[in-house]
Amino acid sequence: MTTLRVAIAGLGIGRQHLDAFRALPEEFDVVCICDPDAERRKAVAAESGIARTVSGFDELLTMQDVDIVDICTPQNLHFRQTQDALAAGKHVICEKPVVGSLAECDELIRAERASGRRVMPVFQYRFGVGLQKLLHLVDRGITGRHFVSTAETTWRRGPAYFKTAWRGRLADSMGGCLLTQAIHAHDVMTLVLGDVQKAYATTATRVNAVETEDCAVASLTMADGSFVSLTVTLGSADDTSRLRFHFENLTAVSSLAPYTMTAEPWTFLPTSDDAARRIDAALADFAPQPERFVGQFQRFHSTLAAGIEPPVTLADARKSIELLSALYHSSATGIPVALPLSNEHPVYAGWLKSVVPAKDETHHPVVPAKAGTQRLPANDTGSRRAPGRQ
Repeated sequence: MTTLRVAIAGLGIGRQHLDAFRALPEEFDVVCICDPDAERRKAVAAESGIARTVSGFDELLTMQDVDIVDICTPQNLHFRQTQDALAAGKHVICEKPVVGSLAECDELIRAERASGRRVMPVFQYRFGVGLQKLLHLVDRGITGRHFVSTAETTWRRGPAYFKTAWRGRLADSMGGCLLTQAIHAHDVMTLVLGDVQKAYATTATRVNAVETEDCAVASLTMADGSFVSLTVTLGSADDTSRLRFHFENLTAVSSLAPYTMTAEPWTFLPTSDDAARRIDAALADFAPQPERFVGQFQRFHSTLAAGIEPPVTLADARKSIELLSALYHSSATGIPVALPLSNEHPVYAGWLKSVVPAKDETHHPVVPAKAGTQRLPANDTGSRRAPGRQ
């Protein structure tokens, strides 16, 4: 087995990536960490026994002993840094969202193809054992027709959270709770249920004095005519996530854990005795695999060794970006948006101009909307996150 050498750029969420790589010592060796904060670099290096640290991303690209660049930097940097890493002959792992528009995603797909290297976007929630059980049942035709499902991302983020410079600022983060907190839950919905045919969304800034939305509701019509409801807020009393799927033969309910809702325990409620027998028989053949970052990174190593597509592809990330684009455009215009979006759609090149007046270049914080009012969505793609917090 070939051990692949990794350089991690960004030591916020990157520290969780580092822990995952260290749990896979035969597959990966972290040879360098990069972060502009000297004290953070020093502390992480000492804790992890990593000899080489640098402050600038471009330094990583000149290192001949680096096979993979793991990008955990502010999201508004992801597009350029992924391009540069591919041009330098590196494979790339990139935190969500990889880019801020369908146009950029399509450009990265072309760059990846030309480079002969692989880009793997990070969607670690896909690998939770509870979710994998549901996918196992779907693949075997046990679930039957889908009727309606719900995704709830109800978390609490107050002034302390937004003290980090990039958070809540349009220019840096590109989106709010839809993008930074709920993107994983919504990705899970489309992973299980397939393509979205129509999206309608309403967003508002009601909890915090920021530029980005912190409350959102959305309604999706799926390609098969079934429905999905999405609810997001940063004003909850606690952090809870819940996925609930209603199929012809069963209802599946996730864990309520905010960062591990795709892990067990999940509940599978049959609609008949026959469905119960079929569920039990199918799950008897289910073999759990590693979850979250460890599960995704282990699968990435296997696919690189086999020369096949990674477990999460840029095409997968594109579907997530397309849904975000549709939700933000719907909220800005007040009308449902049909998918797929063409390259001539107003939001193809990015949703910021669609939802923010072109003359507004100041990006000053705003006062939360009063009850009964609505604010145009703002966009926060994230930057450097504290460990375990999005």
